[in-house]
Formats: sequence, structure tokens, C-alpha cells
Amino acid sequence: MASSLKPPEVSMELHAINREKLLNSLRQHLTETSRPLHGFVFLQGGEEQNRYCTDHTELFRQESYFAYLFGVRDPGFYGAIDIATGKSILFAPRLPPEYAVWLGKIKSLPFIQETYKVSMVYYTDEIVGVLHDQYKGSGKPLLFLLHGLNTDSNRFSKPADFEGIEKFKTELNMLHPVLSECRVLKSDLELAHIQFANDISSEAHVEVMRNTKVGMKEYQLESMFLHHTYMYGGCRHCSYTCICATGENSAVLHYGHAAAPNDRTFKDGDMALLDMGAEYNFYGSDITCSFPVNGKFTNDQKLIYNAVLEAHNAVINAMKPEVSWVDMHKLAEKIILEALKKGSAIIGNVEDMMVERLGAVFMPHGLGHFLGIDTHDTGGYPKGAERPKEPGLKSLRTSRELCEGMVITVEPGCYFIDALLVPAMENAKTSKFFNREVIGRFKDFGGVRIESDVLVTSNGSKNMTNVPRETGEIEAVMAGAPWPLNKKI
Repeated sequence: MASSLKPPEVSMELHAINREKLLNSLRQHLTETSRPLHGFVFLQGGEEQNRYCTDHTELFRQESYFAYLFGVRDPGFYGAIDIATGKSILFAPRLPPEYAVWLGKIKSLPFIQETYKVSMVYYTDEIVGVLHDQYKGSGKPLLFLLHGLNTDSNRFSKPADFEGIEKFKTELNMLHPVLSECRVLKSDLELAHIQFANDISSEAHVEVMRNTKVGMKEYQLESMFLHHTYMYGGCRHCSYTCICATGENSAVLHYGHAAAPNDRTFKDGDMALLDMGAEYNFYGSDITCSFPVNGKFTNDQKLIYNAVLEAHNAVINAMKPEVSWVDMHKLAEKIILEALKKGSAIIGNVEDMMVERLGAVFMPHGLGHFLGIDTHDTGGYPKGAERPKEPGLKSLRTSRELCEGMVITVEPGCYFIDALLVPAMENAKTSKFFNREVIGRFKDFGGVRIESDVLVTSNGSKNMTNVPRETGEIEAVMAGAPWPLNKKI
């Protein structure tokens, strides 16, 4: 099915606003610490990577902090922002004449300046001279370099390096926390890109749902999604590797990797869990739909699905500024446990289950994460913030209170994972909660996850994702009904 959506114009004003936001925040930090307002924010963009020792160049995607500030799509760039004047400077690689033969016209410096709307553009071999000329302070110019820990990957960002860096003073501690925090609250232009990524991805999810048939391969569902978002949304990149899990594979939280490559043939009676999101102009989406591959929910499938849906909806309804994300995770856990108890899968007092962290057996991952230029966007654990240590809660990618302008995923799930269920059913403190006969029915069920991207507003929240969620809506769409439905199901 064709799309009525049209990719929005990419405006470099978005990145100019991001630079201004950083500049204001950095100047405030310098003032508060009685330091002079001079020096340069200095970042190194991403480099193209080849496949091992071959000459095959992998498709380039810009380093995220550099993309946030400059919007540059090409590899090999450096960027600077003069803290004293606010001027922005790009340094482009000086390309050899052969580039024009094999890779296309070499872009002139004026063309690059006009494209990216920066104050000045020079070549990378001019960095030392240009920054010394621009610097108004005394002594060696000061460079604020990006160095800090990503709390999702436990890896450090790479500070810029270039020939002649020894002619500068460098500061490695201030920029990373300030810039990471700038990325937490989104501007209107950022939100427009995230919304489009959600719109085209939502539409693609519906298209996949409508065309799923028993006997297909999981990768065929991935292929339909990728085609739709690229064909109609111009989204060449995905936010992450697609998870197209069916049957028991849907209990594998990060299925779809090279060793589990979305290659199962799914059968009548299976549930599908499809976690897929397109990226538009660096900004991502992250959407999960779960549904029966034959288009009709069984009673057991409805039990688990509606438990997760109730948790998903309750969290979104409760979200507003100053609400604790840890509390939202616990709310989702409690609702799922109550539903499982109602369905006789577990027995006993739900409050006692919460104390023993039984919810983490069924939902071992965190409730959600910040979303933006990265799928797991920055700022989850700023300096001084503590990560919870209890099962389930320790997997939260943030423990912060919500603020207006945050975009965060709401993705509760309920899974039947032997590696967690078996120990819990043998544990003296938790074994009493399980109805083994009913749990046994779900041994090969897999799991359900429902994920939407949600903007925190001044007095509540806005769901940016638009896909069928109620069981009746899903069954209607899979039977050929339009989406949105013409009448309430």
C-alpha cells in the first residue's frame, strides 16, 4: 500500500538551535565555576569503516553528538564552536582529485557553509592555524573535548584528536555531561523529526501486520518494514537492528542479531513480537507490536496481551512532569502481576510478590528509555544519579523524574523465559507464587511487548505512536480493515 506521508524538510535551524542550547548551558557552567568564557567546543565527526581488511566501505552514519550539533552527513569532518563569540566552524577533509571520478563532485567550502549554515568552513589541515587566529584569550587556546561514559553501553566517547593538538590546552570533564543533558529535552524541530519517524514506522507496522500470513519467514516481516520506511519515508537507516520474533523466539529480548537472524518459519498459533523503528535525519523511533500471526487471539494470548496493554496504557495515563520513572516501572509490574493472578498463572498476595521482585521474572528489562538521535538516548544517569540494584529495576536505563520535553519509550512486556522461570520456581521465597500447571501452558508461548514513544508535556503526555493496540483493532486490521478504523471496535 502506498503512503500519504511526505518526509518533512530538513532544516539546519534544528542544529543551530542545538548549538545555541549547548552554548548557553556551557557559559552558565563556566560562570558558576568562575572560569572565563573563552575556548572552543571541539568535536571530531565519525569516520568511514571498511569491512575488516576489504575495500568494502560500510554505509556511514554520523557520530551522534556531532550530528546533534552540526547535522553533517559526510565522514571525516571536525567541528568547533567559539564560546566567546558563538561562531560555528566546520573543518572538511581535503579530498583528492580521484574522489570526483569514483564518488562524485567534490563539494566546495562555500557549498558546505551554505548547506550546514555555519559561520565558517575550512579544511582539516587548517585546524591549528584557524583556531589560533580565532582565539581571543591569552596563552594556548583551550579546547573542550568530548569524553565521558555512555551509561547504556559502558563505553566512553572518543575525544577529538588531530595533528597539532599539543599546541592547545584541553579540558575533558565539562563538555560531556553538559552536552548529554542538552539532548534530554527536545526542541520543536527535533520533535517534528521524531514524530515523522514514528508516523512512517507506525504505518509500516500496520502494513506488516496486514500482510502477515502463517508459513512466512520472520525476515519477510523485517523486509516489508524496511521497504515501506525507505520507499515512502526516505529512511535509509533504522534506529536499531529489527527484532522480528515469533513463537518462543519472542522471549528473546534482543532477538534478530547475527546468531538469531529473524529466520524462523512461523506457525499457526504463534504470537509475533515485532520491534522495529526507522530513523529520519538522525532522529529515531522505537515501536513494538505483538499480535497472533493467524490474525485471531486465543484466550491465553489475550490474557498475556491484555495484561501488558493495561500496563502500557496505565503508565502513559500516569506520566507527567515530576513523576518518578522507577514508580512507573513498578506500576507496570504490579498491573501485569495482578492480571497473571487473575488468569491463575500465579497465586498469592501481589504486594508480597512485589517485595520479592517477582515482576522481574516476567519483565526483566526496564520499562523504557530516552529516545532521540540515539535509540537509547543520552542522559539516563547523569553524574551522581544512582542506578537501582534490585532485579528488574537495575535494568532501567534511567531512574529520573520526568520533565516536559523528554521523549521516552513505554515498553512493558511479559515473557516466559526458562532461564528466569526455572530458578524462580525453585527458589524458597518465590516458588509458592507459581501455579505450575497454568505456567506450563505458556512454556513455548514466548512473550508480549507493547512499545510506544511518548512525549512528556506540561501536564501529562502525548503518545507519538499510532498503531492498532486493542485486540479487536488488531484482528480487524489483519482482516483487511483500514487504519485508523472507521468505527470503534
